[in-house]
Amino acid sequence: MTSLIEQAARRLEQLRNAGAQIPDRIPTSQAPPSLSQAAVAVAAPLISTPPVKHAVAPSQTSRQVTLDLDMLSAAGVVTPNAPRSYSADQFRLIKRPLLANAKAKGDQALKHGNLIMVTSSLSGEGKSFTSLNLAMSIAMELDNTVMLVDADVARPSILRMLGLQTMPGLLDVLEGGKDLHSVLLKTNIDKLTILPSGTSRPKATELLASDAMRRLLDDMAARYPDRIIIFDSPPLLLTTESRVLATQMGQVVMVVQADRTLQSDVDHALSTIKNCANINLVLNKVRGSGSDGYSYGYGYGYGEPSGNATA
Repeated sequence: MTSLIEQAARRLEQLRNAGAQIPDRIPTSQAPPSLSQAAVAVAAPLISTPPVKHAVAPSQTSRQVTLDLDMLSAAGVVTPNAPRSYSADQFRLIKRPLLANAKAKGDQALKHGNLIMVTSSLSGEGKSFTSLNLAMSIAMELDNTVMLVDADVARPSILRMLGLQTMPGLLDVLEGGKDLHSVLLKTNIDKLTILPSGTSRPKATELLASDAMRRLLDDMAARYPDRIIIFDSPPLLLTTESRVLATQMGQVVMVVQADRTLQSDVDHALSTIKNCANINLVLNKVRGSGSDGYSYGYGYGYGEPSGNATA
């Protein structure tokens, strides 16, 4: 026993010199009463310092921004504080079937039905303006919240339209540099949140077709069942990434500018996403009875381009 105790004493001294925290007393529940503290050290020669538990940083919260609603209203954007207008009524008509599809249950339910991509054949047809107005209109709903995602990462415009500076966003999340919640922008419209496109990168559009984007979309679709997520995406005929993105969406809205977009471009664009379950058309700048001389036409169909092109 003397030899055992001497070995234990040496072991204890070695552990203390190595920085291990050795208590002056070992609780009796942890060692047989016949063994001294030194004997316990030999009986358990692999004693080491407990692993350091790093403090977990508190979850980063979303940033708060204030939108100039008067400025937006003057620019033709639907806002909660604006009086009823022809444009606002048009977007009410546009959002109704989209919301119905997003909330569908059972056999009628769409996978990722709450993810709605707004796109166009080419640039300049009004898809970003439509995305913003559609998000604003949905934010006025009593039973839904809405997130507007600037997914046109090559030519982002949502923050500029809102009068905001460039901020981290989607691209930063996809590359793993930011947590989603830390880049979301909460606005002074209670039910509207913005996800900016983020910091520009050489392969920004490729990130839209990445596995990281697919995982993010799955998470976004499932995490907030009451949230409608609007994606302002790149034009279909300018990048292939937008076509891949469309396959992950529950619904696609394609904006077509009246008297400008060629029928052949519309047909070509629709053919690139013909496998999508729910494709809708919005005809923008139709000359009509609106106060600005224009109105919106809306139609929607499923799958085949010919069913949509007549809208």
